[in-house]
Amino acid sequence: MTTPISSDPDSMLITPIAHIHTDFPEKFGIPRQSGLVPSLQSFITFEKEYQNPDCFRDITAFSHLWLLWGFSKNSRQGWSPTVRPPRLGGNRHTGVFASRSPFRPNALGLSSVRLERLEATESNGPVLFISGADLMDGTPIYDIKPYLPYTDSHPEASGSFSVQALSHRLHVHCDEALLSLVTPDRRASLLEVLSLDPRPAYQTDPDRVYGMDFHCYNIKFSVDGQDLYVHDITFIKGTNPI
Repeated sequence: MTTPISSDPDSMLITPIAHIHTDFPEKFGIPRQSGLVPSLQSFITFEKEYQNPDCFRDITAFSHLWLLWGFSKNSRQGWSPTVRPPRLGGNRHTGVFASRSPFRPNALGLSSVRLERLEATESNGPVLFISGADLMDGTPIYDIKPYLPYTDSHPEASGSFSVQALSHRLHVHCDEALLSLVTPDRRASLLEVLSLDPRPAYQTDPDRVYGMDFHCYNIKFSVDGQDLYVHDITFIKGTNPI
């Protein structure tokens, strides 16, 4: 099977080569950019056509990868020349090409992730285990390329309003009894995700209680100023706690 090519020489139809498996069954709570929560673990399984081990030859020589993926769960169709970035309070407009909004002419996303390991499995062929992804569970992956530090990294680059995401952190308060309900390997990631403030930037009601699904748990929390309070952690029925 090959990727279908459009009759228009200036356009191309693409199909997924893989899908990612993460701890986020819904969009709410996902970090707004990759790398903000380095401890987040996920893995990528490939379509049958791309499970040839030769496709992955020498990939472990690279520490990081670029993922080209699709915004597959957008509830709104179409795009607009301007968008309202959440970090700007949801009111200020900026150009779509000056943002990473999902509502763009081609609904494609780009994320850099750390490659933890490549593992050969009997049921899914080669599987990539990665960390730091900002994707929802089941997101289609259209391409994977190595991250090249000598050309892809620009320490002097300006980040405009996006740098606010690096400085905006909440103090997370969670009783040990509640946190103990979460498997030890996911506790640090959960606390980091919550510290990023999952709420829409325009919602500031300290009495509002939010619910966020993370792995097999539902997290209830509220935010007052710079403090986030976890009220409850419950197991989601029908999910796998492993």
